[in-house]
Amino acid sequence: MRQLVLDTETTGLDPLEGHRIIEIGCVELVDRRLTGHNFHQYLQPDREIEAGASDVHGITTEFLRDQPRFAEVAERFLAYVQGAELIIHNAAFDVGFIDHELANWRTGAPRIGEICEITDTLTMARRLHPGQRNSLDALCKRYAIDNRHRDLHGALLDAEILANVYLAMTGGQVAFSLGGEVALDAQERSAVARRGQIDPKRPPLRVVRADPDALAAHARRLAVIEDASPKGCLWLSLGEARSD
Repeated sequence: MRQLVLDTETTGLDPLEGHRIIEIGCVELVDRRLTGHNFHQYLQPDREIEAGASDVHGITTEFLRDQPRFAEVAERFLAYVQGAELIIHNAAFDVGFIDHELANWRTGAPRIGEICEITDTLTMARRLHPGQRNSLDALCKRYAIDNRHRDLHGALLDAEILANVYLAMTGGQVAFSLGGEVALDAQERSAVARRGQIDPKRPPLRVVRADPDALAAHARRLAVIEDASPKGCLWLSLGEARSD
């Protein structure tokens, strides 16, 4: 199972207005383990960066002046992502920019969704935590992921942080919330099912058994339920079935 946690930085918000990708960062996970085989590239956009965008990521037009253009790295990028599952926060934004760059690069170039499966962690987070903030910073706080070194956005840095958030989101019992069971779709169930294995070196769990007083109190509570319920106490019925 090869997954790539991907993020981009751009000159602005809309590729249809001529905005371009200026940084791509990908972090590779194989069987839910970080491999260190990452992809990181700054890009020359051939246009100015909007001030608002630069305030977010800190990248300047001058810094990018000697960087390659997307067309110069497209083949290498496609070879790297081919066949992988892309994990992206707010995937519509990044996918829209990548598809726009691919279309500008070459007629007949594939859309990224044609060569990769795409999982949107923002969609996943909204389903797991409805009504709550689900930005990357909010998820870091919720899952106790340290992001104190994130003063500015950066594609590779954000991809590394998102990788840890994604592993936390899908590494435990995430199909339930305080509001009840969350209906995950097939893609999200697949992500949950791919959680890591328990460390075989972990010490065995401590077993704490009920003392006689607790057992007696439990029996009294079951008797009350048995008397109050027209159909009796299910727990007692199960106990009788097991004793048979």
